[in-house]
Amino acid sequence: MLQDKIKQYTEEIEQFNPQTSADVENFRLKFLVSKGIVKSLFEEFKAAPADEKRVLGKVLNDFKQLAEGKYQQAQEQFGSTGQVSQAKAEGDLTLPGDGFTLGARHPLSLVRKEIVEIFKKLGFIVAEGPEIEDDWHNFSALNFPPEHPARDMQDTFFIKKQDGNDIALRTHTSSVQVRLMEAGKPPFRAIMPGRVYRNEAISARAHCFFHQVEGLYVDENVSFADLKQTLYHFVQELYGEGTKVRFRPSYFPFTEPSAEMDISCTICKGAGCQLCKYSGWVEILGCGMVDPNVLENCGIDSTKYSGFAFGMGIERITNLKYEIRDLRLFSENDVRFLNQFQTEII
Repeated sequence: MLQDKIKQYTEEIEQFNPQTSADVENFRLKFLVSKGIVKSLFEEFKAAPADEKRVLGKVLNDFKQLAEGKYQQAQEQFGSTGQVSQAKAEGDLTLPGDGFTLGARHPLSLVRKEIVEIFKKLGFIVAEGPEIEDDWHNFSALNFPPEHPARDMQDTFFIKKQDGNDIALRTHTSSVQVRLMEAGKPPFRAIMPGRVYRNEAISARAHCFFHQVEGLYVDENVSFADLKQTLYHFVQELYGEGTKVRFRPSYFPFTEPSAEMDISCTICKGAGCQLCKYSGWVEILGCGMVDPNVLENCGIDSTKYSGFAFGMGIERITNLKYEIRDLRLFSENDVRFLNQFQTEII
């Protein structure tokens, strides 16, 4: 009879004591699958006499819940991977420990470190400054006129607008150059790595925050030839010998004369691609001779001293070095992207 079968299988379930995950799976296949015992008993229930169904229905439902509960308990004990659960393993010190994934440095950190090491070999020190700056250090001391578009809300994240001394997230690490020159006396030979912020639309080529490394060299008789040779050496060290370099005239408020430096595109090898806008060249930094007004603003005699400055975006340098086409990947924390740099262990 149906009730006898239910009683027999109930005793079997109550006595079930799995030793392995295979025992758990066998239990499921025997009782809970579509052709298992629970399903077959419900099929038999359909043919039972009407006066017995009320009693049998409750017994059968209790049996089904017992089978499902026993299976759930066994699953929690052994886990879906077939391993003993953490709850059971807590008191067993002979079990192997949990593994962990080795971390890796972020690609931006790798490139920043490499840039710093190259310039350290040339005698540059590392200087840092605050990310929240006042108008003087971020704009005025660097020869930005009051009407310059960089001061506009479209380009700058202002924290406080007040006459003559606006407070904003720094738009470049040039502000560290000002602080360095104000606090000491020439010669200066330093680089300034750090995060900067600009109110720009986010795309594959731009972001509202990014990272820069700026450099400053101030001494007697510093020339544009010194600047070109320094940056040429930097490119050969970072991208390899044979990397082509070109300088183009440009304008920056804090340097005169000014230039932008391009290198041959490392992704398309000069053939033309989206990153280089199909020109074969990619601009990697801006540079120039420090404007005498900037030196005077920082208390340095511009008739005695001269200097050069340069600034580059670490994201752009990293794009070219690792052939990454979308700089948004740097801030999305996608482990599939970051795991590509697992060879560089922290």
